[in-house]
Amino acid sequence: MMMNRRTFSTALLAGAAASLVSTRGMAATTPTPVKAKNIVLAHGLFADGSCWTEVIGRLQAAGYNATAVQNPLTTLEEAAASVRKVLDRQDGPTVLVGHSFSGVLVSETGVHPKVSALVYIAARAPDAGEDYAALAKTYPIPPASAGIVFDGDEGRLTEEAFLRDFAGDLPEAKARVLYAVQEPFHKALLTGKTTQAAWRSKPSWYAVSTEDRTINPDLERFMAKRMGAKTIELKSSHLSLISHPDEIAQLIIEAAGDR
Repeated sequence: MMMNRRTFSTALLAGAAASLVSTRGMAATTPTPVKAKNIVLAHGLFADGSCWTEVIGRLQAAGYNATAVQNPLTTLEEAAASVRKVLDRQDGPTVLVGHSFSGVLVSETGVHPKVSALVYIAARAPDAGEDYAALAKTYPIPPASAGIVFDGDEGRLTEEAFLRDFAGDLPEAKARVLYAVQEPFHKALLTGKTTQAAWRSKPSWYAVSTEDRTINPDLERFMAKRMGAKTIELKSSHLSLISHPDEIAQLIIEAAGDR
């Protein structure tokens, strides 16, 4: 028998407490989210839509309609269009979730009228027109950056960097499977700048990965604080959506208006 949303949310919250480092940010001022039954999830670099499998299963069990975007990782315009197409298909209020690079897509497309709330998972969160690369350079360079290799215009992580710096808290066998399905990104993707900062007008949540070696954790904290997001911190690698799916699912459920 399927649990209802409230029962499942309570169970997830209890499980999350064991590995949750702390709750920070602007919880007291975060607007009460609109009730939403739809969840749209966008993946970042070095991944594909399958990286959301663990979270999707938990959301479906709680009664939500979850859809993973297949981000083409080509240009910002094409990547944003892939998110908008999925948002257009939703039948009501929708929580938009982005991991890593796809925080850019959340900021850009989250102004969509169907989007009721935003969730950033160890994600970039630029302001409109902001040079994210310049912002990132004001913090120590994360180790994963040294592991990016290019074949012409396509970039990817080496296996060593993927296992150590991207998926460092996952079992090696699982991390190797994820490495095998990583989608190369195009150089042009990183040159685009957002025209929108949806977090300025939509309630936002953020999950910081305290052991992140792909985006500096202090940069994550800065972006979460700047947007006034309800923020949690997880003792996790960059892939908290896989190593801590209970906590991530619970954060999304909260953004969907079900505590």
